[in-house]
Amino acid sequence: MFDALIAIGSLAIWLFGLFDCARTDQDRVRNLPKWAWLLIIIFFTAVGAIAWLLVGRPKSIASPRPRPGRMIPPDDNPDFLKQL
Repeated sequence: MFDALIAIGSLAIWLFGLFDCARTDQDRVRNLPKWAWLLIIIFFTAVGAIAWLLVGRPKSIASPRPRPGRMIPPDDNPDFLKQL
């Protein structure tokens, strides 16, 4: 039973790494070209996928949270007044 869990987890990590690398833009890949990462992931399965996640995957850029817009009544809204 434990062996089956390890095999399923390994397959899940491998598939996630493979699809994540395949969908990543070539310009955002770190340290190696995209084709090299794909070969590493295919030939080294879970170890290659973990290496991709730790070393090759692009760092996510945290975007600032959008501030909720302030409601402007129609008589103070210049865009609305231009339409009249």
